[in-house]
Amino acid sequence: MGLSPESRARFNLERASVLVLDESPMGMSILVQILTGFGVKTLHRCEKVEEAKETIAKVEVDLIVCDGAGGEGYDFVSWLRTSKIEPNCYAPVLLTSGHTPSHAVQKARDCGAHFIMAKPLTPIAVLERIIWIAREGRRFVECDTYVGPDRRFKNDGVPAGMTGRRRDDLQGDIGDAQSPNMDQEVIDSLMKTRRVEL
Repeated sequence: MGLSPESRARFNLERASVLVLDESPMGMSILVQILTGFGVKTLHRCEKVEEAKETIAKVEVDLIVCDGAGGEGYDFVSWLRTSKIEPNCYAPVLLTSGHTPSHAVQKARDCGAHFIMAKPLTPIAVLERIIWIAREGRRFVECDTYVGPDRRFKNDGVPAGMTGRRRDDLQGDIGDAQSPNMDQEVIDSLMKTRRVEL
């Protein structure tokens, strides 16, 4: 996901309101240092899940960075997604964990987190994930068993022979082309750079 230094330099979280949930004082200190280094001025530090829930009910947040240690972080994200506290229930969530075996990654995905990161955290890795979350724009899915960002990283449509389960899935057969294909010369001419006179 290599970001250019210019792209990183332009990304400023000065106006963002960020909630950090981490019961470890050292983990909290590291996250606070990283986030304030990105310009974050409004930081809500929570050491306990109950404290984070109270904060979510009171103030609007733009990003949540949550430690998954002990499973409480995963439960907090599940609660957040089903809480109906708008707009916070849709806030992007970056889950952190000291251990990221496949079952932890699956649990993070299924609780509604946008991304899970393995500790130790580096500022550049955190920044790249935050930028990725901000730019990806995945839709939210709400159904009986899951509430959170669409777990698909790319949408290639419904597999052949299957019916879609989402309202926006295309259904039915695709018809024949309504006009002839463009000639290769026309396509090539569209791709040529042209000088624009101002």
